[in-house]
Amino acid sequence: MFELSERSRRYREDLLAFMDERVYPAEAIYHAQMAESGDPHFHPPILEELKTEARKRGLWNLFHPHPEWGPGLTNLEYAPLAEIMGRSAHLAPEATNCNAPDTGNMEVLTLFGTPEHKQTWLRPLLEGEIASAFAMTEPAVASSDATNIELRMRPDGDEYVLNGRKWWTSNALHKNCKVLIVMGKTDPDAPVHRQQSMMVVPIDTPGVTVLRNLPVFGYQDREGHAEVVFENVRVPRTALLAGEGDGFMIGQARLGPGRIHHCMRAIGMAERALDLMIDRAQTRTTFGAPLADRANIQDWIAESRIEIDMARLLTLEAAHLMDTVGNREARVQIAAIKVAAPQVALKVIDRAIQVHGGGGVCDDFPLANMYAHLRTLRLADGPDEVHKRTIAQMELRRRDPSWGK
Repeated sequence: MFELSERSRRYREDLLAFMDERVYPAEAIYHAQMAESGDPHFHPPILEELKTEARKRGLWNLFHPHPEWGPGLTNLEYAPLAEIMGRSAHLAPEATNCNAPDTGNMEVLTLFGTPEHKQTWLRPLLEGEIASAFAMTEPAVASSDATNIELRMRPDGDEYVLNGRKWWTSNALHKNCKVLIVMGKTDPDAPVHRQQSMMVVPIDTPGVTVLRNLPVFGYQDREGHAEVVFENVRVPRTALLAGEGDGFMIGQARLGPGRIHHCMRAIGMAERALDLMIDRAQTRTTFGAPLADRANIQDWIAESRIEIDMARLLTLEAAHLMDTVGNREARVQIAAIKVAAPQVALKVIDRAIQVHGGGGVCDDFPLANMYAHLRTLRLADGPDEVHKRTIAQMELRRRDPSWGK
């Protein structure tokens, strides 16, 4: 069922070669350039070199499912490519213009943007000339329930006036970030899922203030996770995506493919962590024998292989169902992978950290950074509890269609 298509196989081979020949060797250069800059949000030249090389090799915008803008791969065809990129998650996705949140924002602009939006923002994003951010989460409410969003988008003549506060606006501190896609309420009195709208807001619009970057377990991620205040921000009515009240619908369309991308990248991180664990176990000796000879280490390696393969198959099933029956019919599987993939990856990385000893918790190896990144994934795009609730409700209704009505 999940056999790779011919074009997916070709992209996979080309991407693996790109990783071996250019991306992995560039990791040390990337870290050196970041350290030398003294700026946690510095845009290192090595990244632009990788982007140029990726374009030369035809490894560009691989995520985009619309043939007009990308290769037009299905979710199932793209999934193994996202896994490979996840093995160097801080470099490979952006090097191929397949990094979040730009991927989701590009899909939103493709599906719901006006011709003006596409010319002004989508084309530069597809060219890798600018970056974008997605402003949804808010500090004052439980944003896992999008109906709680409070940022107000009040119509005023030919404009909307935006007031509110967002945080965890990833990419907002990227040196090339030029535009935000913002979710807020246009009509608090409308039905609960018709109150929200999304708008395109240039980041330099008067009244938009990036207050601070939020560290992740002490890490200052290069793209940043910003707290942003909107104070009487005026945008034209043409900033609206789709129509008033369509924000929730747009969000659902955006998050389905994004969850496949996130989960497959998580599996890629887990695969790299397993490789690192094995290498360390085979080269370290304790009490007269290699770590790899210890029964508990062999147990960790075996469990990791089993869990990674299970998470991969579950994610590929979700991708297949999205392609064949649609996102709505794949809700249980999409929710399931969002719970399973980060948890599996965290378990594998935790074992790898333990095998590395003190080295596992410092930055001489990528494991600590991987762990911090993946722990946030259990919250991003909805926390585990929200996805489990979806699964439970669907299962209860499967046995009793009248349940909860």
